[in-house]
Amino acid sequence: MKFTCSIFGKLISAFRITAIFLFMLCLLLNGCAPVGPNYAAPKTAVSQQWQEPLKGGLIGSEIDPNALAAWWTTFNDAELSSLIQRAVAGNLDVKQAQARVREERARRGIAESAMFPTLNYSGSETWAHSSENSGTGKTNNLYSSGFDSSWEIDIFGGIRRSIEAAQGDLEAGQENLHDVLVTLVSEVALNYVEIRTLQNRLDVVNKNLATQQETYQLTLWGQESGLTDALSAEQAKYNLESTRSEIPSLHTSLEKAMNRIAVLLGDQPGNIHKELSAKPTVTEPLPCVPHKIAVGIPADILRRRPDIRQAERELAAQTARIGVATAELYPSFSLTGSIGVEAMSAHTFTHNLGSRDGYSWSGGPGVNWALFQGGAIRQNIKVQTAIQEQALAIYETTVLIALEEVENALVAYADEQERADTLQQAAQAAQAAATFAEYDFRAGLVDFSSVLDAQRSQLSFQNQLAQSNGTVILNLVRLYKALGGGWNSFALAAQYNQTQKLNQEK
Repeated sequence: MKFTCSIFGKLISAFRITAIFLFMLCLLLNGCAPVGPNYAAPKTAVSQQWQEPLKGGLIGSEIDPNALAAWWTTFNDAELSSLIQRAVAGNLDVKQAQARVREERARRGIAESAMFPTLNYSGSETWAHSSENSGTGKTNNLYSSGFDSSWEIDIFGGIRRSIEAAQGDLEAGQENLHDVLVTLVSEVALNYVEIRTLQNRLDVVNKNLATQQETYQLTLWGQESGLTDALSAEQAKYNLESTRSEIPSLHTSLEKAMNRIAVLLGDQPGNIHKELSAKPTVTEPLPCVPHKIAVGIPADILRRRPDIRQAERELAAQTARIGVATAELYPSFSLTGSIGVEAMSAHTFTHNLGSRDGYSWSGGPGVNWALFQGGAIRQNIKVQTAIQEQALAIYETTVLIALEEVENALVAYADEQERADTLQQAAQAAQAAATFAEYDFRAGLVDFSSVLDAQRSQLSFQNQLAQSNGTVILNLVRLYKALGGGWNSFALAAQYNQTQKLNQEK
């Protein structure tokens, strides 16, 4: 306790002379605005309505933030909701983005630490032996111990600008994490819908394959009985094998989509095949599309899309870096001080700890000014300004791309619904035509080629319809992504982790 009180007493004495100077500098610091440009968010003119009239269930009313945050729940598909929940909890891109946020938060802490004084301790014991020719030929010991402190006074705001830049980087990292979530949930949904679409198309092929197999068998029996010729049998076989040839490519696409979902979940490819191969218990394998979908107005995109917010925060951070570079033009002021004790022997050193005479100290203000750097400082300001101009252009481009994606998604979703409705009528007509062609052939009203043509048309339109129905949902998923839905879905990961924990405790 005696040692501690003595040390702090000497420190107070050492800084007593500079206390008034420090007080005046603090007053000056509070009244001095940081150099460099102050950031102002860019003003972007955005239309108040979409370019194309809304149709297909799309309405321009305000979007419910909670509904957009969990847009996949509108599909009423428990399997899809489960996959997205697990993806948010286990995806490696999300973990990487989370680590980046932690990195940027630590970097901000480093920047903030420059606002505070530093305090260092040093202690040493040194042995020195002089030669008999040049000295006494004796060995001397030197014991020293002390503290030194320094504090850079941020008069011109270089440190404050660096903190501002670090804060912008942190917020940009957070928005990048949100953007990763938007992409993740949409990718899971897109691949899931693709899987269900491919399964639907495989059903269409297999059903038509069974019909064509039956037709081919009838031609073989007819050929044996003389009712049909060899040409009819070969044409039926051609139809049959042509349809069968579509299965491998559909199966390949199905496997790729399943493997992709496994990776998105942070799992190995193939580990969820069994789960995804089983069809849903409902009659319709595709997720349900809501009847009405609110899309808001274009201006909403600026505050909802995390990639736009990320670009804006990066612009803010770079604007602050211009101030950091500008501060290099001005002198930096600091306060330094040190206090310590030295002795030639351990006994004297210990004795001096409690004696005023054994201490040495120094302290006072300092200034450092780069008066000539060959123009490097001003060139660096130009560099930072040019980078800021690039960041502004990136922000404006991001806004335009976001609006483009939404406009395209709106049109694609509505138009594909019209196409699906048309294909529905065509598929029904083709199915009826195939049935009538078979009846007419058996009645001797048409030749066998009419039956084969009708069956090919039936397969074609049913396949197109299955694909179009899937595309409608795919376009809706892309629309939700373009609107910025799903960026605040961290609660899903917490719920999933809690469920896993409870299951392990059982």
